[in-house]
Amino acid sequence: MSEGAAGSVEAVFREERGRLLATLVGQFGDLDLAEEVASDAVEVALARWPVDGVPGRPGAWLLTTARRKAVDRLRRDRAYAARIAVLQAEADRDGTVAPPADDGDVPDERLRLFFTCCHPALPLEAQVALTLRCLAGLSTPEVARAFLVPAATMAQRIVRAKRKIKGARIPFRVPAAHELPARLPGVLRVVYAIFTEGYAASAGPELLRGDLADEAIRLARILHRLLPREREVAGLLALMLLVDARRDARTGPDGQLVLLAEQDRSRWDRGNIEEGRRLVVTALSGGPPGPYALQAAIAAVHDEAAGVATTDWAQVVALYDVLAGVAPSPVVAPNRAVAVAMRDGPAAGLELLDGLGSDDRLRGYHLLPAARADLLRRLGRRCEAATAYEQALALVGNAAERAYLARRLAELGDG
Repeated sequence: MSEGAAGSVEAVFREERGRLLATLVGQFGDLDLAEEVASDAVEVALARWPVDGVPGRPGAWLLTTARRKAVDRLRRDRAYAARIAVLQAEADRDGTVAPPADDGDVPDERLRLFFTCCHPALPLEAQVALTLRCLAGLSTPEVARAFLVPAATMAQRIVRAKRKIKGARIPFRVPAAHELPARLPGVLRVVYAIFTEGYAASAGPELLRGDLADEAIRLARILHRLLPREREVAGLLALMLLVDARRDARTGPDGQLVLLAEQDRSRWDRGNIEEGRRLVVTALSGGPPGPYALQAAIAAVHDEAAGVATTDWAQVVALYDVLAGVAPSPVVAPNRAVAVAMRDGPAAGLELLDGLGSDDRLRGYHLLPAARADLLRRLGRRCEAATAYEQALALVGNAAERAYLARRLAELGDG
């Protein structure tokens, strides 16, 4: 097996995974079966494509193969006999697969299944974890990072969610239009978690995974067209556009991390910023703001400033205060502390960060000791800063972030 052939299969599967599983689950009503036969199809592709070449329609090829594998697994179950006959005829017809029927309410098959998995019978965190792992294609450690929990804990949650779906016989179907708002919080959280992994990959050599960030923005645009009156949808799209506008400036020529204070703001995408600012106005109008609208407003303050020195840090802290009341989370408090440090000085921010050390939810969050290290460095407390950098290095998984922290630690030693 050549590396090129294996890479072709991996690239196609990464691109088609969500659509493949959505179609299989819609036809067979079994997520475990869909995952298994999708994996079987990839194994066949790994064996066949190096010999036969990559097919002209690789996604359709994988779907046809997966459906045949599913039929083989179900042949012995008489309850599926009539259904299998229809499926087999479709799979065998000219070796192609008809595209799934379009749904007027939810126009993207992956997004349709996102809504399906975000069923109110499941706890919100289970909805999001299951969807991220099975449909968005994130690994279990990547999903665990989104929830700030160990990978083993997240693996157990995903297994329990699957058992709940099977045990409660939760139907895999497109929810009716009136059901969409109740499932929206889970879907928004899934889309944002995909974006977050694209913005700062939890592991690997590259800081950014542009494909994930682009996919999250694409899904958010569909949601905004689907639910134009939902202010939090506008808020999420605004947040992602305003943050993604900095993408090109976040890394240097050799891929090294460039922090916000050091970025060349002329490289920021002004079109994304202007669109994001318009959406923020929509998201903040007409009622109490939601968490995505507030985060988007914070991002807008950063994007509007000419530099860190001219950023309205008082407004940023005030927005974090509101956000902490609307949607408290272990990540909001460290970010607020950093903003306080910019407004009132590093000592004030460090006092707040030190007060978070007892929060078990932040135990594996490398940005907490990294932020402490930066403030300690600015205060001239070099030995304590070095210890904090070492703590952050023990937790970080991304190579670009690791290199940045190691460089900062080395600078302390040089001094």
